[in-house]
Amino acid sequence: MLFSKEEESRITAEIRQAERGTSGEIRMFVEDFCLRDHPVERAAEVFQLFGMYNTAARNAVLVYLAEKSRNFAFWGDTGIHDRVGFQFWTIEKQLLRDYLQRDEAAEGLCQVIRQIGDKLRIYFPAVDDDTNDNELPDDIIYG
Repeated sequence: MLFSKEEESRITAEIRQAERGTSGEIRMFVEDFCLRDHPVERAAEVFQLFGMYNTAARNAVLVYLAEKSRNFAFWGDTGIHDRVGFQFWTIEKQLLRDYLQRDEAAEGLCQVIRQIGDKLRIYFPAVDDDTNDNELPDDIIYG
């Protein structure tokens, strides 16, 4: 397994925190190998498989990680992607790549999740956290 229980708890807590103050949703999917030519293809496939396009504002983001293939990708639904564009995802990819090269995957993922949450709060602020539905589970999905 890529993450210790402590790291997994930190990442899940970071997802919950990132979703506070926004209607946006973040999920993370981890598997051993990416069996597609490009990890973004697999990220798009997983996004569809888990019905992440069903959020009301089309503002879900998938963080995809293939540990043994040493690949990762982000997939943002149309609502968030139309607002942040490719440049944002490129910056996040470089940030995570830097952490992965230092063998600090959990910390890198927490940083990326935090920054995605910041963008979601800007473009999709929640009216009230008490009435803000958590449309997707926050736990890490292992494939």
